[in-house]
Amino acid sequence: MECKISWMGKDGMAFAAETGSGHLVTMDGAPEGGGRNLAPRPMEMVLLGTGGCTAYDVVMIAKKSRQDIRGCTVSLKADRASEDPKVFTKIHFHFVVTGHDLNPATIERAINLSHDKYCSASIMLAKTAELTHSFEIVEG
Repeated sequence: MECKISWMGKDGMAFAAETGSGHLVTMDGAPEGGGRNLAPRPMEMVLLGTGGCTAYDVVMIAKKSRQDIRGCTVSLKADRASEDPKVFTKIHFHFVVTGHDLNPATIERAINLSHDKYCSASIMLAKTAELTHSFEIVEG
């Protein structure tokens, strides 16, 4: 895996990122840090990637478990250390899984497998942060 990050110029703290798969993402800093708040902060991207990683796992595991899953959202709330390095110290994941006749035990198992075995991002973040999760199932 690879990527390239390029500073977008002397008048701010925006960066263009190109992934190894050819996708472009922009990041920017907070105004108090010289940015102009034009794009997500780099640490927000870390949190976004973690949410995407674990949601991907939950959907794949539910499908392989023959669950009639039709939707999955995960909301993350994180706390960071107050001093540098401002690592994540707590992250709570709340999943809303939509489907027909979903088995709660199977969905909880999918979430646990993601956090304990498959999601590289959350497993890395667990080195500095306390990870917790909750979920709800919506029939639909």
